[in-house]
Amino acid sequence: MVISAIADNLVRSVENMQDTVSETFFEPVVRLGVTGLARSGKTVFITSLVANLLDRGRMPHLLAASEGRIEAAFLQPQPDDTVPRFDYESHLGALTADPAHWPDSTRHISELRVSLRVRPKGLLAGLKGPRTVHIDIVDYPGEWLLDLTLMDKTYAEWSAATLKSITSREEAAGYRAKVAQVDGSAKLDEPLAQDLAASFAAYLQDARRAGYSDCAPGRFLLPGDLAGSPVLTFAPLPAGAAPRGSLLREMDRRYEAYKAQVVKPFFRDHFARIDRQVVLVDALGAIHNGPAALEDLRGALTEILSAFRPGRNAFLTRLLMGKRVEKILFAATKADHLHHSQHAQLTAIMQALVRDATDKARFAGADTQSLAIASLRATTETDMPHDGETLGMVQGKLLDTGKQAAFFPGHLPSDPSHLLNPQRGENWLAGDYQVMRFAPAALTLRPGDGPPHIRLDRAAQFLIGDKL
Repeated sequence: MVISAIADNLVRSVENMQDTVSETFFEPVVRLGVTGLARSGKTVFITSLVANLLDRGRMPHLLAASEGRIEAAFLQPQPDDTVPRFDYESHLGALTADPAHWPDSTRHISELRVSLRVRPKGLLAGLKGPRTVHIDIVDYPGEWLLDLTLMDKTYAEWSAATLKSITSREEAAGYRAKVAQVDGSAKLDEPLAQDLAASFAAYLQDARRAGYSDCAPGRFLLPGDLAGSPVLTFAPLPAGAAPRGSLLREMDRRYEAYKAQVVKPFFRDHFARIDRQVVLVDALGAIHNGPAALEDLRGALTEILSAFRPGRNAFLTRLLMGKRVEKILFAATKADHLHHSQHAQLTAIMQALVRDATDKARFAGADTQSLAIASLRATTETDMPHDGETLGMVQGKLLDTGKQAAFFPGHLPSDPSHLLNPQRGENWLAGDYQVMRFAPAALTLRPGDGPPHIRLDRAAQFLIGDKL
C-alpha cells in the first residue's frame, strides 16, 4: 500500500509539472468543477453557462465579453479520453424543445471543453495577438463530493457520527430497528450484511427526499455498475468487539475498501486536478423543509469545503505541491423563485451558511464568493396589492399541470441568524412554496443571445474572468 501510494504521488507530480509548464508557456487551461447536492441544478447550470459563453449577448458582467475582447468561442473534444463527454446538445435541446422540459440530472462524471479566443488588453494589447483559453468543465454528482470527507474517518468514527445523526429521524426508523437486533461480534452472515446495507441505502434515499444533505456514502445513492458488489455492502454499526470473521470486522474491511477503491481514485484522477469550483445549493428548499434541514445543510457544506485543498496556484506551488482550488463559488440556485427584492436576503443566507468554511479557505489563500443565481430563468415577476401592501410575486408554468400560476413564497429574514438558529423553529417560506415547481419557459432567442438567467455572468466573471 505504501509503495502504491508513493508511485501514485510520483505519477501525479509528473503530470502536474507537465500541465503547469504547458499552461504557463502555451495555452492556459482552467479546470472548473461543478457540483451540488440533490436538486441543485448542476446540468442546467453547465448547459446555460456554455450556451451563454458561445452566445454572449446576456453576459454584460463578464468583462471580456462586454469589452468585445472575446473574438470566438467554440466546443472542442475534452482532453480526457476516458471521461464521458457532457451531453450539451441534448440538454440544450431539452430546454429549447416545444414544450421545453428539464434535462436529466447528473448521475456520473462528465466533461466538456469550451475554448475562447481572447484579445489581450492593456499597454501591450496592440503588440500581442489573440490567445486561446480553454475552459474544461467537469461535472460530477455532489453525493460523490461528500464521500471525500470519509477519507480521514475510520469506520468506527463514521459509524458513531452516522448513528448519532439518525437517532431522531423517522426515515431511519426501519434501519435503527434492524441494528438493535444485530450482534456485530457474531460471525459474518452475508444475507444479513446485504439486508443491512440495503436498509441503510433505503434510508439514505428517503433522507435525501426529505431534504437532508448528509447522505453519504454517495455511491449508495448512485451505485451504477457497483450495485450489489461487496464494496457497497456495508452499513454503520455500534462499536464493540470485532473478532476475526465477525460481521463488524467485515463491515470495517468493506468500508476501507470503499475508500481505497472508489473514493481515492475519484480524488486522484478528477477532484485533485480542479482549480476552480462551483458548489450549487438549493438553499430555498432547505429553508422550506425547516430548521433541522437547514442546519443539516450547513454541516454538509462545511464538510464539503473541508474536502477541498484551497490556496493560490503559484507556479512553484503547482510544480511542488500540485493544484489547489483557488476560487470557490457557493451559488444559491432557483433565485427566480423569489422576487428580486429578496435576492439580497438569499445571498446573505448563503454567506452565513458557509461562513466558517469560507473563513478557513480565505486564510489558506483561496478566493470565495456567494451569489444568488438562476441558471435558466423560468419565471417572470409581478406586483399585487394584498391587505394594504404590495407583494412581489413570481409567476410561471407549473411543471405538474402546465398551468400558469403566480406565487408569493413569503419573506426571507433580513438577518440570517434568525433563520439559522435551529431553536427558533420558524417557517419563513409559505406553504405555497412546495408547489412552486416550474417548467422551463419557452425560449425565443435573438441571434447572439444565450438563455435568460440571473447573475450567471457575475458567476462567470468571478470564476474565469481573471484568465481572460
